[in-house]
Amino acid sequence: MTVFDDEIPAVVHLDPDLLKALRRAATDAADDGVEFYVNSGWRSPEYQNQLLREAVSRYGSEDQAARWVATVETSPHVAGDAVDIGRSEATAWLSGHGAEYGLCQIYRNEPWHYELRTHATDGGCPRMYADPTQDPRMQQ
Repeated sequence: MTVFDDEIPAVVHLDPDLLKALRRAATDAADDGVEFYVNSGWRSPEYQNQLLREAVSRYGSEDQAARWVATVETSPHVAGDAVDIGRSEATAWLSGHGAEYGLCQIYRNEPWHYELRTHATDGGCPRMYADPTQDPRMQQ
């Protein structure tokens, strides 16, 4: 799916400002031959819980899983405030141009995960956290 797929809940339930910024960036990226694919956007609480259970099973503990998957209560995906962009050419394009749209990579271990930081258009994106366990928002 792309950021323009209005019939897909993972896209249409994103925060309107985030979606607007993504669509502006995607339109400009298309001029460079780059297309934005959404691997994951908004997530239902049920789906987030499923992802967390799978991560605990895969990584062996809740502490290790927390490096990759947040709880329903803390996930910016459940709130519609985060998007995972697919394909390396798109994440590379965003790495170089995302701040111009307020789109910032938040976690060093997740080059696909972007959130809206409107102040980035003036001063650049904030310093990345190593992984979600370093993000104060995840400490609930």
